Amino acid sequence: MIKEDSYLKNLADICLTKSKKLGSSEASVLVMNSVSENVNIRNRKIDGSERSDNLGITLTTYIGKKKASISSSNLKEENIITLVKKCIDATKVTPEDEFNSLPDKDLHFKGAKDLKLFDETHLDNEKKINFIKAAEEKAFSNEKIVNTNGSAFSETKSNFILANSNGFMDGYKTSQFTAYCEVVSKSNGSMERDYEYTSKRYYDDLLKPEQIGLNAAKKAIDKLNPKKIKSDKFDIVFDKRISKNFLSNFASSISSSAIAKGTTFLKDKLNKNIFDNSINIIDKGNIIKGNGSRYFDSEGIMIKELELVKDGILMDYLIDTYNGKKINRQSNGRSSGTTNLYFENGKVPFEDLIKSGKKILFINETIGRGANIITGDYSVGASGMMIENGEFAYPVSEITIAGNFNEMFKNITLANDLEFNYSTNSPSMLITGITVGGK
Repeated sequence: MIKEDSYLKNLADICLTKSKKLGSSEASVLVMNSVSENVNIRNRKIDGSERSDNLGITLTTYIGKKKASISSSNLKEENIITLVKKCIDATKVTPEDEFNSLPDKDLHFKGAKDLKLFDETHLDNEKKINFIKAAEEKAFSNEKIVNTNGSAFSETKSNFILANSNGFMDGYKTSQFTAYCEVVSKSNGSMERDYEYTSKRYYDDLLKPEQIGLNAAKKAIDKLNPKKIKSDKFDIVFDKRISKNFLSNFASSISSSAIAKGTTFLKDKLNKNIFDNSINIIDKGNIIKGNGSRYFDSEGIMIKELELVKDGILMDYLIDTYNGKKINRQSNGRSSGTTNLYFENGKVPFEDLIKSGKKILFINETIGRGANIITGDYSVGASGMMIENGEFAYPVSEITIAGNFNEMFKNITLANDLEFNYSTNSPSMLITGITVGGK
């Protein structure tokens, strides 16, 4: 069982009261408890089971413009008193930074908590095991599936309290249920692997285990006996699992930290066109049951919907208090990063997207983290399928795709198949004229 609010609030109050007595001008504290249970299956047999119960506290104290933080997992009251003393002592010897401060208290979250982020459902180990075994059984029903790389089911419940000396004290419970199945296919000497993954706030919203197994098997089998292709320029359709990664790179490039340091290719692009004018990007924290939904960020600032890109134009950054002061902009509640980040749905059916050229590459797997947000350069290993005349023709592997985001972003066409399966989501995506390195 996770700790209740009253217990966490008491610990937070002790920290704030003691730090004030010891000389802090301001302070903030996070007290969090999470309980996670996980079972691992391989070839329909148990490969491991574990349970973790994490309870921790992070205290930040300020003396004027000096700031220091300290964390501990020992939450006995006598240890917390020692923790506060150590944090104050560290603060006294820390250099001043003019941008250090708590957030503006007028920005603190105030409102109802109605996003359905916590599911009371609890599965015992046997049910977890049976769930993921059923996924593997379905995958193995195809004779070309010969092994698994491991499958798992996890259940995590969390609760936290965030408080500061400006009078803010609040928190909430969250839950997450996650299952995946990774299988190995074999045919004519060729062996390939792929997976299916599902993660939701509520257990009943997960993909059914049989569907997980079917999807994983199909993806792995579709990769069998891949061909190598010659280097050339291609129009590429990116699977939704891959296209969402472009959003993650975009988010890193517009963080107020990167903007303040000037370490991003988008540092001077606010209010300028950086995408095709059909592209809109939203960060929406109040989606019911959303994997990335939250009421406030790690500073207690209320989460509001952000229209980051409108008609291809960069409209806003992801701003926290400290870096916001450096760039002279108010925090918009993104000290914890994005919430539910997504491209708005495109207007083109997926079937029309893959028929837009005689020969198109479909990419469903990339290898490596090949994005440089300072220059915008992008280069990753990849594999996928060749599409000819609108039909999936054959799998391809051992290729490299490369480009620069400044050009790639302006050559994007989005399909209309957006789904909210992750905290960052994208429809299938076509990017024209990408350099592909092959044999």
